[in-house]
Amino acid sequence: MRKILVLLAATALTGCVNLAPRHTQPALPTDAHYPAGFENDVTLGQRATDIAWHDFFADPQLEVLIARAIERNRDLVIAVARIEEARGQYRIQDADRLPTVGASAEAVRSRGPSLTGPGTDTSNRYSVGVGVTSFELDFWGRVKNLSEAARSQYFATQQAERAFRLTLVRDVASTYFASRGAEEQIILAEATVTSRREGLRIAKLRLDAGVTSALDYRQSETLLTQAETQLASLKLAKAQADNFLAVLVGGPVPADLPAPLPLVAQSTPPALTAGLPSDLLVARPDIVGAEEQLRAARANVGAARAAFFPSISLTGNLGFASGSLDGLFGSNGLTWSFGPTISLPIFDFGRNKGNLTVAEARENIAVATYEKTVQTAFREVADALAGRRYLAEQVEAQERGTLAQRRIADLARKRYREGVSTYLEVLDAERNLFASEQALIELRRAQVDNLVTLYVALGGGLVERR
Repeated sequence: MRKILVLLAATALTGCVNLAPRHTQPALPTDAHYPAGFENDVTLGQRATDIAWHDFFADPQLEVLIARAIERNRDLVIAVARIEEARGQYRIQDADRLPTVGASAEAVRSRGPSLTGPGTDTSNRYSVGVGVTSFELDFWGRVKNLSEAARSQYFATQQAERAFRLTLVRDVASTYFASRGAEEQIILAEATVTSRREGLRIAKLRLDAGVTSALDYRQSETLLTQAETQLASLKLAKAQADNFLAVLVGGPVPADLPAPLPLVAQSTPPALTAGLPSDLLVARPDIVGAEEQLRAARANVGAARAAFFPSISLTGNLGFASGSLDGLFGSNGLTWSFGPTISLPIFDFGRNKGNLTVAEARENIAVATYEKTVQTAFREVADALAGRRYLAEQVEAQERGTLAQRRIADLARKRYREGVSTYLEVLDAERNLFASEQALIELRRAQVDNLVTLYVALGGGLVERR
């Protein structure tokens, strides 16, 4: 028993040296502040990380769709399963840091030539014991660093799942807004088609009565076909958006959804404050995951360096052996064995050096990946901040322009009825009004989509409703 205790006590000496590079967070590869003039657009806003997605979205139909996507999306199921896979790999690797103790029992009956005279002898041998098989004393931290690398990979997988969850929330919202925008444009296009069909009917009557020329009738016909073409294109866009939405939510979109809100009612979510770029280092799961990948790469460098040093393993066994079952546990039957094994690389033809080169190259890749992830996050937030201001200005200007265009169309129709202008003037005014109204809907969709992008870019959407 003392031998086993000595063997177990030897494990306390493991991991005395760590050859892995010390982990330090790379310097922030961006400006310390977002572009001047954008970050203070909302001075009294909330942090995105403090707002649950349930509280950010006002549309009840969109809330139901996001909840279903989080529950049923197949890619998210895969991401969660990969977390379990990484957790299992970490447990396997971490188990190598402790000795594996096993128990055994054996009973052997044998017959052979007698060694003391003619004839044969029959003998019995019984044994029981516990032992440790080939446990590595981790003096150079190889096993510890492999365990640290597996743990960091596990944490990185967790962050990848959280990042995908944010992406899923954004994609569902963006696709939903695209579908809602297309639906509003379809309603406008259908009303326009109905109006222009009536206009074509009147033009036909005027042509038959000899009041107008065939040119006016053909121009009216052209106006109708343009609206019909646009209507078909919008129906295609909505069908494609709905099909993608069904994939995102993990199945057919249910018919009994709450009534949706129009786009104009969705452009006033909770006000968001941008904070500082350094806040993204802990708020964005993709950045946290990239740092965990860097930790894993540095731990693997330590394991590769340890391969240049001797590897010492211990094997031990303690038990009882006897020729009779009755005397198996007697003091005379006590057996034990204990022995170290040392392995020292001498000629490996550059294998260990090559492994170290690979590990160091992967560390450099991980550093660059981390820095690029931070830069991408900075750009996404900066773009969304600019979009929050300039898209609002575009929507406001487009609303004024659409109102002015509607007045122009009214005047053109009046002038035509009074015989002051030709139908070509009406044609241009109607065409410009329809394009302006469609552009306004598209800008409203882009505005609400940008606000969701800003929310997700700042790390919002992970907290649960409080």
